[in-house]
Amino acid sequence: MRILHTADWHLGRTLEGRDRKPEHEAFMDELMTIIDEYAIDAILIAGDLFDSSNPPADAERFYYESMRRLSDQGKRPVVLIAGNHDQPERLSAAMPLVQEQHIYMVGLPQSAAVKIPIKREKAHLHIAALPYPSEARLKESFSGAEAFSGDDETYRTEYDERIARLFQQLSSGFTNGNVNMAMSHLFLAGGAGSESERPIEMGGAYTVRPRSLPENVAYTALGHLHRPQWVKEAASPARYAGSPLAFSFNEAGTAKSVTVIDAKPDEQAQVTEVPLSSGKRLTRWRATEGISQVHRWLDERHGMNDWIDVSIHSEHTLKPNEIQAIRRSHPGIVTIRTVLPEEALKPMESRQHLPIDELFRQFYEKKSDGATPEPELTQLFLEILEEDDRLREEVTVR
Repeated sequence: MRILHTADWHLGRTLEGRDRKPEHEAFMDELMTIIDEYAIDAILIAGDLFDSSNPPADAERFYYESMRRLSDQGKRPVVLIAGNHDQPERLSAAMPLVQEQHIYMVGLPQSAAVKIPIKREKAHLHIAALPYPSEARLKESFSGAEAFSGDDETYRTEYDERIARLFQQLSSGFTNGNVNMAMSHLFLAGGAGSESERPIEMGGAYTVRPRSLPENVAYTALGHLHRPQWVKEAASPARYAGSPLAFSFNEAGTAKSVTVIDAKPDEQAQVTEVPLSSGKRLTRWRATEGISQVHRWLDERHGMNDWIDVSIHSEHTLKPNEIQAIRRSHPGIVTIRTVLPEEALKPMESRQHLPIDELFRQFYEKKSDGATPEPELTQLFLEILEEDDRLREEVTVR
């Protein structure tokens, strides 16, 4: 049978306020093309379908529409689990309605594997499905006074051992004659992350050793890390599918893909990485020659379909009208920052003489990794300050 593995859709996510829904729609169209081309029998989605526990309504609508397309009216099973961004109960609330369509939603850790008949192959697909296993979702603590006592290493060891036992329990009923797989949303030690993943552990507490994954499976489908990658040192083939879209400029240049697994009972799985092209590229422009270099790139229509992060080397801070002219020339420009020579940087003591709107701009750039506040936002900030001053004056008079 042929299985497709994807993860980390993050429906509802924006890029500095830019809507990514058209890219998600293009991804779904591309995914359906891949499903048809490779004659996929079942689909595994390894968590983080949404970007937040309370996604916008249009993201939920797109999610249900996507499930309908993927399942093809119950002809193609879909198994999905909750990631750290998903709200488990919300994700699986529709289970009574969709199970007849062979859509299996696993929100919280369970004690039994998901068992799915694959009619075309006359065999069963068994999935040791472990949604994101935080303390709260497991309803148990790994920091009790007896064992923890502030020892991070003890915490990590206990958590890792618990995950290993969960996988052992989930896969204990696996038998020959079926295709046996595992799926989870975890951070595996040695994995290469990016800026776009929300941390799922404090101090590495939720880090799991690759050897804790089950070995009596043909493949382990993983979610959380947005760069497609194999897990080294796992006892059986294990892989992060990665996200279908790039969500931070730290992922610039990272190729996106889904994973196709050819598996037969009692045989080694064959794995194929299938590249994606539907998401916009995230690129960085480094204008070391100054603002004239940016205008030259714009005139040459570089990266017109990309999201772009621009840094401009300059002897002075760019004026608002210069920044707005660049933004108007390319709707995909997300951030613009000025790189000043060291001798032009003002010491902290001199900032007291700067106007308040300039201080706000510098603060905003620092907190947003170089993004420039829109004029409307700056104006709103100034109005709030004025209102605060007015209220203070009223209190003083009284």
